[in-house]
Amino acid sequence: MTDDRIFGSIGDLKIGKYVIVDDHPCRVVSMDKSKPGKHGAAKVNIVAISLSDSSKHSLMKPSDANVEIPIVNKKRAQIVSVSGTTSQLMDLDTFETFEVEIPEDMRSEVESGKEIEYMEVMGKKILGRVYQE
Repeated sequence: MTDDRIFGSIGDLKIGKYVIVDDHPCRVVSMDKSKPGKHGAAKVNIVAISLSDSSKHSLMKPSDANVEIPIVNKKRAQIVSVSGTTSQLMDLDTFETFEVEIPEDMRSEVESGKEIEYMEVMGKKILGRVYQE
């Protein structure tokens, strides 16, 4: 086990929480729980969207199974510059500067000088949301 993930019960997950599916950190967008059958336990079917590339992933396991949960650290940064599909950010606590890929659906919002939320997940920095003035 590494420092960037923990284990938890699939039954404790809720919509909006995070889970690791196929080694992708994802946000849970829907959950279906089937009733226990004559010969088996209840099953949980999860649909989740990857935090890094917005791809859709599915996970089906018994309701008492364990799943990996990523440790998500949310932080604030200021957008220093935008160059094509990448943005240079400065962390507002440590003043560290770094470059991050801008997701396609956020490209119109990301502008120099604005503050943004980003997440550190499994060694990657991922843009969250732009703060509006």
